[in-house]
Amino acid sequence: QVQLVESGGGLVQPGGSLRLSCSASGFTFSYYDMSWYRQAPGKERELVARITSYDGSTNYADSVKGRFTISRDNAKMTVYLQMNSLKPEDTAKYYCNGRSRVTPNDYWGQGTQVTVSS
Repeated sequence: QVQLVESGGGLVQPGGSLRLSCSASGFTFSYYDMSWYRQAPGKERELVARITSYDGSTNYADSVKGRFTISRDNAKMTVYLQMNSLKPEDTAKYYCNGRSRVTPNDYWGQGTQVTVSS
């Protein structure tokens, strides 16, 4: 059974930091590109950061470049999102995604809420 379970969300003040984790099971994690998306109320879901399966290269939304860092630990089957210098506009539900390059498989977690507010 495929599962992606996010954790680490919460309430933080502007300028603060959070580290999100996404623990995977039920598929060959190391073969999958892993991403973090977010969706704020009334807005479309958007890509925040992605890390590839084959060489670990990363890409980020312009709005988070220099503040967020995505990483993965294939042995632990976990992907992380370190979020620094958080802003109120980062408030959203954050979702973990795993996508295969060789099959149609596309997996999503249930999301974790991040609220940035004073």
